[in-house]
Amino acid sequence: MLQRQQRSLTSLELSPEKESKSHLIVMLHGYGSNEKDLIQLAPELLPECRYTSPRAPLQLDHEMYGWFPIGFTPTGLNVDPDAVKEALKQCITYLEEVIVSFRPPEGKVFLLGFSQGAIMSYMTAFTRPDLLHGVIALSGQLPESAMPEISSPELLKTIPFLVLHGIYDDILPIEKGRAARLWLEQHTLDLTYHEYPVAHQISGVGVTTIRTWLTEHLPR
Repeated sequence: MLQRQQRSLTSLELSPEKESKSHLIVMLHGYGSNEKDLIQLAPELLPECRYTSPRAPLQLDHEMYGWFPIGFTPTGLNVDPDAVKEALKQCITYLEEVIVSFRPPEGKVFLLGFSQGAIMSYMTAFTRPDLLHGVIALSGQLPESAMPEISSPELLKTIPFLVLHGIYDDILPIEKGRAARLWLEQHTLDLTYHEYPVAHQISGVGVTTIRTWLTEHLPR
């Protein structure tokens, strides 16, 4: 059942078919979207998982939210590192809340982020790898100028990453995905990377890839 919850961040949460031993997938939407977006993917993934989709804290317009402000300049995107740090703090607080609420000892916790949500997923994994068992980064990029210090390089190596990117992405070009792949190849032992002939979006083939990858990385 899909329910709205008021935690430190407003969220939509979808319960699994069976309540016991359910794994938790936290879905972080992109800039200008909201909590209703990625939760729509849940029925196409694994029914035994619990899904929660928080609304980012920064309101941009009616039903449009972001994790941190973005400045659009002729040379590319510009961000305030302090605003990024604050967004990361809020994201981690929310993640800790839902882990306490939902995750049984046997359960695993995954972040699935699209675009700016993928950036948030990367930063969370880099700073709090102890909270996670995997990251799915869709059409994103590394935090670059706001790159946090890697808190535990050895623990980060154990986290599996799935990175998907559109070859024709006109928002975050494919070079961003390829740069993330090169960086992750040096810092993690389990990386799956795919490119698809799409723009800044999640393709149907991409959803199938996510479902297959989750099946391989979650104990049944």
